[in-house]
Amino acid sequence: MFVISNFFNAMAYLINFVCDAYIWVVIGRVIISWVNADPYNPVVRFLHAATEPVLARLRRLLPFLAIGGIDFSPMVLILAIMFLQKFLVPTLRQLAG
Repeated sequence: MFVISNFFNAMAYLINFVCDAYIWVVIGRVIISWVNADPYNPVVRFLHAATEPVLARLRRLLPFLAIGGIDFSPMVLILAIMFLQKFLVPTLRQLAG
């Protein structure tokens, strides 16, 4: 039984880490969008490639988020990730019990 408990605990830790890292990637993408960054820079290309698929889906689902030229989809994505962290990670830790 302790193997299943350790598995759920490890999954909770891994999901929490991945969510934290992706939030920082999204924040980096937002900061890069504020400055005139070189689009051929590998860091800029990575940030764009890592976030654009998810952000494009959000923009398609919620087209009203681009109010006055400001794109709120990164904020919605960060809030969704935070919700997953607050819901999924404690649930897995309770299952590990």
